[in-house]
Amino acid sequence: MYNKKSMKAEEFIDHEEVLRTLDYAEKNKNNLELIEKILDKARPVRNGKQVHCNGLSHEDASVLMACEDKDVLSKIYKLAEEIKEAFYGDRIVIFAPLYLSNYCVNGCVYCPYHYKNKHIPRKKLTQEEVKAEVIALQDMGHKRLAIESGEDPINNPIEYILECIKTIYSIKHKNGAIRRVNVNIAATTVENYRLLKEAGIGTYILFQETYNKESYERLHPTGPKHNYAYHTEAMDRAMEGGIDDVGLGVLFGLETYKYEFTALLMHAEHLEAVHGVGPHTISVPRVKKADDINPNEFDNGIDDETFAKIVALTRIAVPYTGIIISTRESQQLREKVLKLGVSQVSGASRTSVGGYTEKERPTDTEQFDVSDQRTLDEVVNWLIKQGYIPSFCTACYREGRTGDRFMSLCKTGQIQNCCHPNALITLKEFLMDYASEDTRKIGKELIEKEIHKVDNEKVKAKLTEILKEIEEGQRDFRF
Repeated sequence: MYNKKSMKAEEFIDHEEVLRTLDYAEKNKNNLELIEKILDKARPVRNGKQVHCNGLSHEDASVLMACEDKDVLSKIYKLAEEIKEAFYGDRIVIFAPLYLSNYCVNGCVYCPYHYKNKHIPRKKLTQEEVKAEVIALQDMGHKRLAIESGEDPINNPIEYILECIKTIYSIKHKNGAIRRVNVNIAATTVENYRLLKEAGIGTYILFQETYNKESYERLHPTGPKHNYAYHTEAMDRAMEGGIDDVGLGVLFGLETYKYEFTALLMHAEHLEAVHGVGPHTISVPRVKKADDINPNEFDNGIDDETFAKIVALTRIAVPYTGIIISTRESQQLREKVLKLGVSQVSGASRTSVGGYTEKERPTDTEQFDVSDQRTLDEVVNWLIKQGYIPSFCTACYREGRTGDRFMSLCKTGQIQNCCHPNALITLKEFLMDYASEDTRKIGKELIEKEIHKVDNEKVKAKLTEILKEIEEGQRDFRF
């Protein structure tokens, strides 16, 4: 029986509730009067400089997802843009994944790391190799990483992950430093989540892959990941272990997208109901080609238009969450969905173990094909020319503005007072230390323009002073 406050996976992601919701959505997909009410419910409410959004329930959002009316779709896109602008402005946070090991004991049929794949080279970074990878990432200009690892209790125990985190934070190369390490590793115990929290991680990210229990068990035939409940309840254990910020995601293409979208929102509602804080981020990856994996074997693939609609409705339904799109997707598609709700992108990603120290992009240990293969400077340049502020900010995490403290600032729009100047500060650092001449030129013009948008005179004066100090060689300021 459906109960969003339950701690049992099959009750807060109740299969019958998902089916009931999809049936309700199908019956009301042409009910334009209801649809207008749903859209009105989701609109930002302004009180002076403060902004509030109610978001949408999984039921209401599913009605919008089912609606195929082109005029309604235009309204959905327009509303998503309005909400994105209200809470995130023009800022786009940039990060990179760092693959530590592709040893894995699971049998996931959509991932080339599955244990039966005998022709993929298995590799695990030593601490010296971790250091080399981090220096390569720092030399590009990265400040935020998401570490990735296969599930293997012998080769990749929690002690190894913790040692890697310690190594990553310890490396200061030239003006480089990794200031936030997010972690995307397999579901684990409360005690291990406590250890990750003590190690100073940012967000704990875990993709559900699919919320349909029957499909989940079929797609994960062997290994510890086969346990649907243990995997689905991981975020509750992470929060019990003290991790404030968690990131959800499904792998679109494994199951029907309407089912996944509804269940994903149910999971977000569960976290809000139980912990008072919804997901810090939501990722929207799609099944991609990789060694030993043909995405055409999965018959639930979605086209680019459907993908864009998923992003827009995620932004409307969960207005405060960060939405992440990776280099799995092309430059063209990333460009489209940035407007519709995406707030974080990866740049210059390599999805192979040890890939950043290789001159040529290695493909033999890649987890998936990378569509957007531009350098970090090219991504930053592109974002600026698209009218965005590339941000390498990690200030909220380092100032303790996480979990409910972050959300309370975000939900009133006050986070803008920190995020906007911090984005300009970290962009300035990138321009001084890593940018090409053209990127430095257009970045400087952007910063000069954006300074004038700061209403608070004290903030503007402090920001101007900090930017000057960065010119003079100082680093690592934050609001």
